[in-house]
Amino acid sequence: MNVQVRYYTRSGNTKKLADAIAAAAGTKAETVAVALSEKADILFLGSSVYAGGVDESVKKFIKENKDKIGKIYNFSTAALPVSTYKNVKKTADEVGVEMAEKDFRCKGSFMVMNKNRPNEDDLKAAEAFVKEVLG
Repeated sequence: MNVQVRYYTRSGNTKKLADAIAAAAGTKAETVAVALSEKADILFLGSSVYAGGVDESVKKFIKENKDKIGKIYNFSTAALPVSTYKNVKKTADEVGVEMAEKDFRCKGSFMVMNKNRPNEDDLKAAEAFVKEVLG
């Protein structure tokens, strides 16, 4: 089974999760600027909530790699308790890519909110999420 990890981050919060997820999955985390070179049976796709949505580069990645994505497992960080799931799913649905119902989210630090998040507990929870997905 080919497992890939891609993410988009502005602050580095989502990169921390991506690196933990990739380590648990035995692969490498890459930004969404790196296209899939082969089909990913499982794609862990990470992003953050920006102005109530997801960055356009995440949507572009899904559209450009749609034929190489088996199933997306979403993960996200945000200052507020929201997820990028609905935004990512909307794009995945538009291009016919399957998306798992289960996703992982945690708080991300933003200015004075949620200092030092994601923290070690968040990273351990992300690793547990991967183990649950991969069995």
